[in-house]
Amino acid sequence: MTSGRRWVQVWRGGVYLLRSLASGIATVLVLPLLCHPRFARRWADRHRDRAGRLLGTPSAPRPALRATGRRAWADPTTRRDLLWLPVNAMTGVALGLPALLCAGNVLLATIATPLWWAFRLEDRPRLFIDIPVTGWATALTLGPLQILLLAALAYLVFPPIARAHARICLGVLSHSTVEQLADRVAVLTRTRADVLDAHGAELRRIERDLHDGTQARLVAIAMRLAVARQALSDNPRDEQFVEGLLRDAHEGTEEAMTELREVIRTVYPPILADRGLDGALTAVTARCGVPTRLDIGDLGRVPAAVEAVVYFAVAEALTNVVRHSHATAAGVGVSRTADRLSVMITDNGIGGADDRRGTGLAGIRRRVLALDGTVDVDSPAGGPTTITMELLCG
Repeated sequence: MTSGRRWVQVWRGGVYLLRSLASGIATVLVLPLLCHPRFARRWADRHRDRAGRLLGTPSAPRPALRATGRRAWADPTTRRDLLWLPVNAMTGVALGLPALLCAGNVLLATIATPLWWAFRLEDRPRLFIDIPVTGWATALTLGPLQILLLAALAYLVFPPIARAHARICLGVLSHSTVEQLADRVAVLTRTRADVLDAHGAELRRIERDLHDGTQARLVAIAMRLAVARQALSDNPRDEQFVEGLLRDAHEGTEEAMTELREVIRTVYPPILADRGLDGALTAVTARCGVPTRLDIGDLGRVPAAVEAVVYFAVAEALTNVVRHSHATAAGVGVSRTADRLSVMITDNGIGGADDRRGTGLAGIRRRVLALDGTVDVDSPAGGPTTITMELLCG
């Protein structure tokens, strides 16, 4: 691990511990209010999300607590949420206080020590617990030494302590095997209903496109050919009239074929059948309005349904990049580990992507969940945006 990346982890760990300290104190102060099942659920979910982000394993969102009264109190998740309140109060304060003391002493040595002369004698800053700063020799030697020692201490202990707190959080709030199966069934039931709705809407769209577009053109072509045939039968010398009908019929045939190809492309892109997922994604990234880098490994044999989902998801995500992100560069990475296909789409845009705003992310999520996959969107305000998808392709 590079030193720069380690310092990023130190910073993230320190911020996490300080927020845990504030959260633990807040839990103690408003504990009676948080003991309501709904408030406890929201409080616990916030900590689950924070812990998951720190550990790099984002937790799937839990459904809202719909039970009321005794049923809400009897819910196993409610018992875990209520258990987390005292655990959070104890661990947040116990593990966050050292981070606060470390950060406070670094600030003291950085800011107050050079200004030692501005304080009254009894109020001057003290280094290494109880050494008063009485002159420039002490300020210029012990001040930097204290900063270095505390920075080294933070470098060593902040990341593991923060990860320990996050694991405690997820350990207390994690589901049992039975509850995980029940949640999985609920998710699959919901995604299956979404897929059936989307499938019905897609069939209606295809039927409408074929009926209003291709079929109408074919009917017009048939009528022109019938008129031309009748004209030849009635007046064989009327060549100019018949030539115009045949020309219109020919143009209508080409337009109908173009529309039919567009309909077929929305069902299963022909480029996937012709060039495979590698070639299809190469074409998509080459057509993107933002310079896009494609990194794709050896994928082996991938089911057609998975290929189609990845193709449409990448195409939709890059369309969002062009339309909404104001990015100057994007990247697509596709790799396979055993029976799991991973797709990562990144851009250096303004961030703020949200599937509730109709940016196409909801469609991507629906497609991936239909194949029992997962989607994670990391898009803070100011960017960058990272969309990570994983699908089973065994």
